[in-house]
Amino acid sequence: MDLLLKNVTIVDSKSSLNFQKRDILIVNGIIKKISKKIKINDINTIEKENLHVSNGWFDSSVCFGEPGYEERETIENGLNTAALSGFTGVSLNPNTHPFSDSIASISHLINSSINHPTKIHPISCLTINQEGKKMCELFDLHNHGAIGHFDYKIPIKDSGLLETALKYSQRFDGIIFSFPHDNTFNGNNSINESKSSSKIGIKGIPRISEIIQVKRDLEILKYTGGKLFIPYITCKESVELIKNAKDEGLNIKCSTPIMHLVYDDSEIENFNENYKFIPPLRSKDDINFLKSGIIDGTIDMVCSMHEPINSELKDIEFINSAPGSISLEATFGILSKIFPLEKVIELLTKGYEYFLKKKNSINENNVANLTLFFPDIESEFNESKILSKSKNCVFLNRKINGEVHGIINDKKILIKS
Repeated sequence: MDLLLKNVTIVDSKSSLNFQKRDILIVNGIIKKISKKIKINDINTIEKENLHVSNGWFDSSVCFGEPGYEERETIENGLNTAALSGFTGVSLNPNTHPFSDSIASISHLINSSINHPTKIHPISCLTINQEGKKMCELFDLHNHGAIGHFDYKIPIKDSGLLETALKYSQRFDGIIFSFPHDNTFNGNNSINESKSSSKIGIKGIPRISEIIQVKRDLEILKYTGGKLFIPYITCKESVELIKNAKDEGLNIKCSTPIMHLVYDDSEIENFNENYKFIPPLRSKDDINFLKSGIIDGTIDMVCSMHEPINSELKDIEFINSAPGSISLEATFGILSKIFPLEKVIELLTKGYEYFLKKKNSINENNVANLTLFFPDIESEFNESKILSKSKNCVFLNRKINGEVHGIINDKKILIKS
């Protein structure tokens, strides 16, 4: 693939060309030349007004469905959705059937994206069948491409299991995911215990369900060492606990879902099933703490927590509706309404360095792993922007800022028509 990008603005804090306009020549998937002006005849060229380019984006929490739940989303359409949402890499959660707890299942997921510019980086199960009992063969799964180990949205109840996993994974520099949610508390797991839950007459789960789980996990990490990743941080107390743990030198990283930066728990008062999540939406105060944690680096990433749900499970009465929302398509536009562009790109690219140990930069002779976008286009996120097979989206009718044009990766290109 040979391609010439004309007059694009480079957004890369690791490059001396950050926020400068340049032509970029890509030959056989490699950035061959970056210059103020490159003139070549008979080459595929992209030239658009105010087009920006950054290193490729990575999402640390994506669900598709296939294998097992193709009615929610297929791998092929999911990859196209991710690509046209700006992501050159996605970490795929192990909520498939069969579970991603074997070498065969991990290899299948990786191979399914070989011919696509967006690559699947699977997360394996932590325990066999996600039963929380017998640990998977983590070393073998890691060696065959699993970027971490996680029983998807199932808390690790057995402290000894987390201790063993953190100790064992140090042998191969593996990453253990722990879901910050103790679901043994009495209450609906997808609704926060608050004035709003009382108002609608549904008992929510208290915020302490997250806090005590985070506190326990950090104490075990302090004892064992190793790498711990806590996805879906939603409470201000969790932010404070993780900040203190980082100050102590613990190897802890975390993420927060995009929807928890936008909506608070009062949204459930309208009985709109799209506002049901696990973990649940929290308070306005929590949202402010999450944003502050992102700005000061306590929270490392913002994930889409993209969860396609078929209408038979979603479009039913509120109390029985399945939690979750699609969000890949809206993530960039929503983030750009909250943070400055340079911070947005930092959040969207950090996963490559942490999970894959790749320090991408836009420089000559580097591999072209790039996302193309327009940062200043304002619009409303409506149904026409949904690319997913499932349509359960919490961001419908929300104002967004910015628009993705496409991606370049692995000698392949996918651009919006």
